[in-house]
Amino acid sequence: MAAYRVGRKGQSRLAASPREPGAALQRRQARVTVRYDRRELQNRLDVEKWIEEKLVQLYQEQVEQMPEEVNIDELLELQTDEERSSKLQIMFTTCSRNTDEFISELLTKLRGLHKVEVKNVGLAAPQEH
Repeated sequence: MAAYRVGRKGQSRLAASPREPGAALQRRQARVTVRYDRRELQNRLDVEKWIEEKLVQLYQEQVEQMPEEVNIDELLELQTDEERSSKLQIMFTTCSRNTDEFISELLTKLRGLHKVEVKNVGLAAPQEH
């Protein structure tokens, strides 16, 4: 048993085995990694949660008239705050409450966000074996 654990000349089995030059590189490529900024994603989630809470407050009695979604990425694609503001005002025309404060706060929160682009770096399409 002791001979099994210890290789020739008193070296352990792991130390005795030669290291293949491409083994470390191959091992690194086998890992699936996703690169993203956690802080930015958390900020985006916080803004989405804030939007939902504000919409519930604005549309208390008119839930059926509430917009299905406020697409942050569509708003971020627009070049100026004026374009974003006009799009939001059109979206909230059915709201009986004043939405100006909500829109101005949302525009402020959008300034710190970036459009999310999903990247599949290093992932290949599944292959059949």
